[in-house]
Amino acid sequence: MGLDKEADLVHMEARTADGYAHYITCRIQECAETTRSGPFSRYIDTNSLVVQDEYVFIQATSGGRASYYVSYKREAFAQIKLPKYSLPKDMHIISTDEKQVFPAVQEWNQNDTYNLYISDTRGVYFTLALENVKSSRGLEGNIVIDLYEVAGIKGVLLANKKVDERVKTFMTYNKGRDWRLIQAPDVDMKGNPINCLLPFCSLHLNLQMSENPYNSGSISSKVTAPWLIVAAGNVGPELSSTDTNMYISSDGGNTWKHIFEEEYNIWFLDWGGAMVAMKHTSLPVRHLWLSFDEGRTWNKYGFTTSPLFVDGALVEPGVENQIMTVFGHFSLLSEWQLVKVDYKSVFGRRCTESDFENWHLHNQRDFCVMGERKTYRKRRPGSKCMLGKDYLRTITEPCLCSHWDFECDYGYERHGKNQCTPAFWFNPASISKDCGQGQSYLKSSGYRRIVSNNCTDGLREQYRAKAQQCSGKAPQGLQLTTSDGKLGVHQGQNVTFLVHLEEGDLQRINIQLDFGDGSAVSYANFSKIEDGIKHVYKSTGIYQVVAYAENNVGIDSAVLYLHVTCPVEHVHLRVPFVAIRNKEVNISAVVWPLHPGTLTYFWWVGNNTKPLITLENSISLTFHVEGTNIITVQVSAGNTLIQDTKEVAVHEYFQSQLLSFSPNLDYHNPDIPEWRQDISRLIKRALIQVTHTPEEHILVAMFSGLPTSAELFILPPKNVSERRKGGKADLEQIVESLLSALNQNLVMFELKPGVQIFV
Repeated sequence: MGLDKEADLVHMEARTADGYAHYITCRIQECAETTRSGPFSRYIDTNSLVVQDEYVFIQATSGGRASYYVSYKREAFAQIKLPKYSLPKDMHIISTDEKQVFPAVQEWNQNDTYNLYISDTRGVYFTLALENVKSSRGLEGNIVIDLYEVAGIKGVLLANKKVDERVKTFMTYNKGRDWRLIQAPDVDMKGNPINCLLPFCSLHLNLQMSENPYNSGSISSKVTAPWLIVAAGNVGPELSSTDTNMYISSDGGNTWKHIFEEEYNIWFLDWGGAMVAMKHTSLPVRHLWLSFDEGRTWNKYGFTTSPLFVDGALVEPGVENQIMTVFGHFSLLSEWQLVKVDYKSVFGRRCTESDFENWHLHNQRDFCVMGERKTYRKRRPGSKCMLGKDYLRTITEPCLCSHWDFECDYGYERHGKNQCTPAFWFNPASISKDCGQGQSYLKSSGYRRIVSNNCTDGLREQYRAKAQQCSGKAPQGLQLTTSDGKLGVHQGQNVTFLVHLEEGDLQRINIQLDFGDGSAVSYANFSKIEDGIKHVYKSTGIYQVVAYAENNVGIDSAVLYLHVTCPVEHVHLRVPFVAIRNKEVNISAVVWPLHPGTLTYFWWVGNNTKPLITLENSISLTFHVEGTNIITVQVSAGNTLIQDTKEVAVHEYFQSQLLSFSPNLDYHNPDIPEWRQDISRLIKRALIQVTHTPEEHILVAMFSGLPTSAELFILPPKNVSERRKGGKADLEQIVESLLSALNQNLVMFELKPGVQIFV
């Protein structure tokens, strides 16, 4: 559930019984089912709804492939366009400020890295910003992307990228268009030369934000002092988790200085006029370090007489934040202790004009950053004076547009530093797919100005998309799918068909959909079918559904085969109770209800571990060995799978006789398998009792249905040597004995007290 910028508008995922979800909105004061609206007509994946600033994001999976959709300013949803073969398996929205979307996408061939993308203003068309950015798991199992946006300077970011199995830190000053390694300091904090040469050696930074809001984390910057960046890291060929030092930049990341040999938490006071450092350790401490010159020098101070296990620190709110409260424990068993550190006495006077200097934002001496020159009026390092409220002063002027202010448009890839050419999968003409004759569209130059870039004139006109007249096009690339991506539906259930056209004037193309059951619909254009076309099938079967798109230039079609079934509730396996060796027999499965639609039958015979699979409900078998064979059939219909199992006795020869019963047995016949098995045993027991026939010679099989009937099988001896002695003559004597008893009404059994049944 998400809250909108409109305080009373609520966004929700409404779960369905079959595990899907709908995206719905309502006013909080009236959120009954009748007052809810569904901005997206199809099912969405659970836990995929994200409401952030002017954007709403949802995910819908079809055919095992996820698609992502975005709504800008609560308008109609559009499918997010990533490069064709990115095939994302996960997406995280990192930010939506500055009127664009900045997501991290894990593609089909990635496991522990993500690619960074950046969108146009509407959040629809995405281009690659940086590949293979390191990811990790947070304390609560959440995905954490190694990316940091420098506070107060738009377009300046740091990211940890995996390069040949090594993680390196890269920095950009134009929102991901260009990235570079960070030059390490010339000397360490003791003045010793570092000797680190690019690209083999550089400065690498830990970019993890603290999950404890009262610690500064591995990296920190503030809007009130955007030129200052403090971070933990190391110098070398790659990022290290053990060799951690502290570094500071006082010019927005262009140059760095080594300040501590271990990791410290660092807080900013009074617009960066003072910086407080405290060792990040699980051991108790009683000292902190102060710097009044942007980290050039640090002085050690005691803030408590007894060592304190520090849990965190809180800087008093407000821009004149000159008071810091440190809290922790003197021992692991003691109560919380609060230590207030007041720095007001340090800032003993108000700043005067001589305490200020100008600082020009730049990228390696290029003073045009994101299309503008920006000058900050800031306090000189070392001036211990206090600033007033709302102090931050900047002067901004636009720059002429250059190559560096433009990134490659959607579908284009950069070759060299400044040339954008179409990707192999992209047809630039496809951008005009919705354009009709007499209309015009904006033809991309292959470049687009970076969102939030404020450059003017210069190359802007050269790279601007130009209006082009549309020529009439025949419809191409017609696609027909169902809203949930499935090709099966239950009889009587609503199915929603989605029609998508790759190229053609959507407002001037006639659409026809033939449902394959004798009914069809037609629409004058695509605007009326954006939410899909619903239909209900009243009979089971396989239906050929055909969509046609036609205009005065041409026609295109798409076909879908839909399986309409009804739930299968019961299967009865029909087998002969006794079969003759080497003689073919028929075996069938009877399914209820009688017309369930397309079914798949899986047959297991004897000890075979692999089934015989058919679309027919019967098979023919020949048994070559005497004995008992177990036959199992499983019937599959959609998500339903049911089975039945029977036994077949195989003999060299046998005789059989149909049996009938007293009419009163029908009254007591519930016609279920268990009852038939019990009655078979009763009849067999009665026959043995009257005729003294050995048990192995008798098999009684009850038939289903009414009137109640059965078949008596007279079987040869199981012992082969005994069978050879008497053969079929002995079997004839057993048959005569049984028939004599049956004809004289000597065979009977008691069903229950007072109810006798004659066989």
